Amino acid sequence: MKLSALFLCFSLTFYACKQGNSNGHTMPSFRDTAITPANAFSSLFFDSLEMEVFLASQKASDTGKNLFRNFYSQRNFQYAWFDSTGIAEQASNFWNLQENYIAYSGDSTIFNPYLQEWVDSVRVYGPKAIPDSGRLSVEWQLTTQFFRYAEKAYIGDRKLDARSLEWFIPRKKVDILSLLDTLVKEKGKSISSYEPVNPQYSLLRNQLKRYYDIRANGGWHTLSPKKKKYELGDSLPEIRQIKHRLFMTGDLKIEDTTITFNFQLQSAVRAFQHRYGMNEDGVIGGATLKEMNQPIDFRIRQILVNMERIRWVPAEPKGDFILVNIPQFKMHVFEQGKPVFSMDVVVGTTQNNTVIFTGKLKYVVFSPYWNVPSGILKKEVLPAIKRDPDYLENHDMEWNGGQVRQRPGPQNALGYVKFLFPNSYNIYLHDTPSKNLFNENKRAFSHGCIRISEPKKFAQWILRNESSWTSAAIDNAMYSGQERFVPIKQDITVFVGYFTAWVDRDGNLNFRDDIYGHDKKMAGKMFGKS
Repeated sequence: MKLSALFLCFSLTFYACKQGNSNGHTMPSFRDTAITPANAFSSLFFDSLEMEVFLASQKASDTGKNLFRNFYSQRNFQYAWFDSTGIAEQASNFWNLQENYIAYSGDSTIFNPYLQEWVDSVRVYGPKAIPDSGRLSVEWQLTTQFFRYAEKAYIGDRKLDARSLEWFIPRKKVDILSLLDTLVKEKGKSISSYEPVNPQYSLLRNQLKRYYDIRANGGWHTLSPKKKKYELGDSLPEIRQIKHRLFMTGDLKIEDTTITFNFQLQSAVRAFQHRYGMNEDGVIGGATLKEMNQPIDFRIRQILVNMERIRWVPAEPKGDFILVNIPQFKMHVFEQGKPVFSMDVVVGTTQNNTVIFTGKLKYVVFSPYWNVPSGILKKEVLPAIKRDPDYLENHDMEWNGGQVRQRPGPQNALGYVKFLFPNSYNIYLHDTPSKNLFNENKRAFSHGCIRISEPKKFAQWILRNESSWTSAAIDNAMYSGQERFVPIKQDITVFVGYFTAWVDRDGNLNFRDDIYGHDKKMAGKMFGKS
């Protein structure tokens, strides 16, 4: 095997973060000369000049080459993947990890046929299968391969421009060198304990494998209803097919081949409806049948799209933070990284999408004015004033310079309190007088801001460490009719995200509608238009 064939994939531009300076260049690591053959993991070392000759022949970016240099410099040019017994344990474990990634992601772009030949030889002939003459080539290729793997598996596909997909949460940063160093030290074992991905990623990955198994066993067939709805007590041949469909996805716990709509099936239907955010009436009607009939390949792609998004977010957010999941119509509150409560929200319509971004909560504003946005003023308020000269007074509004604002009170569109996290999108969390909308399963009704169902509870949680803000004090401020800004002292990050597939705390796989079409656009880039 020629050395020239070895590095066929090395032109990849490696990604580095903590090693980078403000100009994006990789900072050099100091050579650790304390590492010697007497105390090293491996007694095998190579000459740094050999590495420089090799790097000079490659088309990789300076950042990529420096990443490679830094890894070996901090090891004093000790081998990472070999020891005196031959190929080391971490090499095999890493290769298994990569094969698993290719299998579940369907991404074969990182497949390396040269290394695969050596892996096959090692699996047949043992760790000594790679001769000394080929050892250094395989060593460098494995390191290169790890960088390529980490780029895809932990950072996400960089061909996907998050901003073009209307995702404005900055991508997480990953210290690839630290990750590789840990993998080598731990011999590739228990990697889940230090993988730089959100735990939700692994949960979805497990569900994806289950759905692959369902597809391999024939998937599910389209259900052709003979009536508009099926409910408890019905007895029809197609009910047997419905039961099998729900058994495959785990909603029906025990296989049942009878044709009667019994209590067990009713419970299974409710479980299915719960996972899809539907009205849990236990009746199989048009909406429930529509979701049941989505092809298995559609659900697999939906899981993969959401796994890709999850690669972009922090692995384990710490401290207090808020997650608003737009398709779920829910806000989740976390304290020191642990969930404490959730509540329903109303988000923007399909014409007025709520933006996907992140910010820091800064103020609780009691008895707020609502400063009517210019777009709403032009499209809605001014035409209404022309039709009805008393419109402003009837809606408790007033001119404020060249703008219109709504006074604090029961008619105020923001309710009795709002929560500001300054951003360029003019989006915030707020109360609402339209409480009836929280009775709907699908709650995309706003102009883009996020209405929350339990504003007082949220205010109490934010101000919980300030003794002066008792329940009575919050009530007084909310209903005073006098606008009051209260600075938020602790650090609370708000993530406004978009996830249509996730695994809940009970281990159930949830799906939601792609209300803004973001999944469809992203799937087109990931899988093509077909």
